[in-house]
Amino acid sequence: MAAHDKDAGQILTLEVGAMAHGGHCVARYDGRVVFVRHAIPGEIVNAAVTAGGDDARFWRADTVSVVRPSEFRRSHQWKLADSIRAHASGRFPVGGAEFGHITLEHQRRLKAQVFRDTMTRIGKLNVEAAVVGITEDEPTGLHWRTRNAFSVTSTGRLAMNVHRSATVVPVRNIPLGVRQLDALQLWDIDFTGAARVEVATPAHGEEVLVVVFPLEAVAANKKQLEQHIAQWRKRMIHLPSKVSVVVGLRGKQFGPLEMVRLRGRTWLTEVVETQGFGTHTFRVSGDGFWQVHRDAPSTLVEAVMDALDPQPSQVIADLYAGAGLFSKFLAESVGNDGVVLSVEASPGASRDARKNLHDQKQAYVINGLTDRIIGSWLQRPKAAMANGGLDGRRVDAVVLDPPRAGAGRATITRIHQLAAEKIVYVSCDPASFARDTKWLVEHGWEIEDSTIYDLFPDTYHMETVTTFRPSATLRQSRDLG
Repeated sequence: MAAHDKDAGQILTLEVGAMAHGGHCVARYDGRVVFVRHAIPGEIVNAAVTAGGDDARFWRADTVSVVRPSEFRRSHQWKLADSIRAHASGRFPVGGAEFGHITLEHQRRLKAQVFRDTMTRIGKLNVEAAVVGITEDEPTGLHWRTRNAFSVTSTGRLAMNVHRSATVVPVRNIPLGVRQLDALQLWDIDFTGAARVEVATPAHGEEVLVVVFPLEAVAANKKQLEQHIAQWRKRMIHLPSKVSVVVGLRGKQFGPLEMVRLRGRTWLTEVVETQGFGTHTFRVSGDGFWQVHRDAPSTLVEAVMDALDPQPSQVIADLYAGAGLFSKFLAESVGNDGVVLSVEASPGASRDARKNLHDQKQAYVINGLTDRIIGSWLQRPKAAMANGGLDGRRVDAVVLDPPRAGAGRATITRIHQLAAEKIVYVSCDPASFARDTKWLVEHGWEIEDSTIYDLFPDTYHMETVTTFRPSATLRQSRDLG
């Protein structure tokens, strides 16, 4: 937020156009593009400029009142994230629930439209994808987040950030969080000395992991750090025994991430129960990635397994594999004569994956950057499997679940060079997915199927699972090659 802009605070009356990727609608004012948050396409709203200026290519604005409401508008489910109530109280809304004012079914229609428009604009493709919601989700779209990250106020209270701002607002509940988060009453604890607090509350409800990240100045001063750790330990002594608390230290003196245990463990257990593919248990460390929706792991496993249709003795590359969520199920399907190459850049996540896959010898955990690992396979196809090579075998299929930035041109090119029969791409960002898709299509791949999963109700985020197959032209060139 650029509150210093001379136009910030100016109230504009706008007729709102289409929803764009990022959770804002597109409007125009005197020929200038204005990205309006907390509106719905077709509405007329009064919006306060939050970033502007004569030289700005576009302005940003928050809806502060509605002149002509959409039939799909509802009362916002979270007071602190409600732009209208926030501005009426003289503050800005917190981020993270920018679709909370829209009925759930219409949220999904808008996400399908955003995906379609983004694929057309960036990917240069016309792609239709159905939106699948989670059956168990509440009609309000609340109580699904198992991972929540908080800023900390100057007085030590948990807070959320205003959108695109360092400004924080103290919170006393998180309506999108699973119910056991509110039950912990972490809002009453003084976290003075901390910059951020992350809380993992698995869907099975049997354990909780709280990770406290100190301010840089505190982490750099050994005496201050020891004092704050002692205070945090004392202040959290009343928490239930199922709650583990660790301090996460980053920086040159600590390496990538050091976990100082205050109580309990530095990791927790996630149970993934699927329809048709069994149930597996996973260890996830405090700094490890895990899907935030309580039902996302099982939903995505089922989607990926259906799309890949793994067969005994196949070789499957699981890229950006994290703690081995897909790898575990895939290894079971390919059997002892198959191979699953579980590739992950994070050392901590790879450590978790090794523990999660230790009983499946056909699964190889490879820590390193994806493009470099694939490059080594291409250069050394007969290298030992334990060293990340293919031992002369061909990769039959690839699944990739990259971070929000996507895989990128170099990695996409190397995935193409593996000459697999199928690619299943799991994406959490339509813009980066559209770019990667454009490059895959240029290499001769075609989309066979694409589905949007609404794993982030009341937000603009979405997850997609897309299957790619070689085009007839690509198959022909392979045959000739």
